[in-house]
Amino acid sequence: MGKKITIYDIAKKLDITAATVSRALNNNTKISEATRELVIRTAKEMNYEQNKLAQALKSGKSYNVGVIVPRIDSNFFASIIRGIEEELYPKGYHVIICQTHDQEYLEIGNINSLLNAQVDGILMSISNANLENNESFKNLLKKNVPLIFFDRKKDIKGVSSVTIDDFKGAYDATQHLINQGCKRIAHLSNDRKLLIFKNRYLGYKQAIIDNGLEFDESLVIETQSKVLEGRKTTKILLDMENRPDAIFSSSDFTALGAIEEIKAHGLRIPEDICVAGFANEPFTKFMELSITSVDQSPIEMGRLTAQVFLEEVNNSKKIKSEKQVVLTPELMIRKSSQKLKID
Repeated sequence: MGKKITIYDIAKKLDITAATVSRALNNNTKISEATRELVIRTAKEMNYEQNKLAQALKSGKSYNVGVIVPRIDSNFFASIIRGIEEELYPKGYHVIICQTHDQEYLEIGNINSLLNAQVDGILMSISNANLENNESFKNLLKKNVPLIFFDRKKDIKGVSSVTIDDFKGAYDATQHLINQGCKRIAHLSNDRKLLIFKNRYLGYKQAIIDNGLEFDESLVIETQSKVLEGRKTTKILLDMENRPDAIFSSSDFTALGAIEEIKAHGLRIPEDICVAGFANEPFTKFMELSITSVDQSPIEMGRLTAQVFLEEVNNSKKIKSEKQVVLTPELMIRKSSQKLKID
């Protein structure tokens, strides 16, 4: 293994001080542009690598940021991560991605691992398995590490979040189904202990009430965001004596399962039953029977989450902020619900 090049080797070759080399490599404004370019060019020629750990100890920043998501094999979370990276990479940050698979022990382990890695902040969408335990978040805040929630969040004092208006998204989707002439609208929900699913349920319920329709709790079924679960729960609905004429799902995956089950029963979409989902996953618009869905602007959500982090980490006064950024959803109306003209 060859000798590791240091700033002293560069200084010796250029006949300047090591301090000048260090300042040039760190873009110190006291160093002329010509000297800075010469030092950087020489450092590259000599295959010099800066000691990131030493830089972190000196600056108090590692320039690493942890991102925790329930899963990365989802277009929604992958798009959020893309937005975060697009905002942070130009600022010199690197992103460390962890996933929880909605398991409490993985979520806690991810947080502890990222803290041990000396990350400058943690941006996360919480799992649905750790809804009662706040200890891991409290320990994180005690260490003065910025914590930003996106999409799935908890209301914790001193913690900022970037979310979408889930209530409005669900209300608009349900209102659209009502405008199409639907009167008995079912809702495929998810664990309503999570705020996003609770708010989607409340938006759906309010639209039913505001339009003078009867709210029937038996038409609301909690399930997981999976295609197979969508089929199972839809079968229950279709076996009812008075089956629904529309289904609003809190997830595009359960909406897809609902469509498969409705077709298996020989029913037509949207003529017999209208279907709408939530998230605007890519498959919803590319299917032959395109699916109406609520768009959540995930890339924008990621960028805004990164911007909130940068505001906090660059706050010289070290005052804990509690910024609540709420994006406006957009209903994408497609074939699965469009019996009449677009509302």
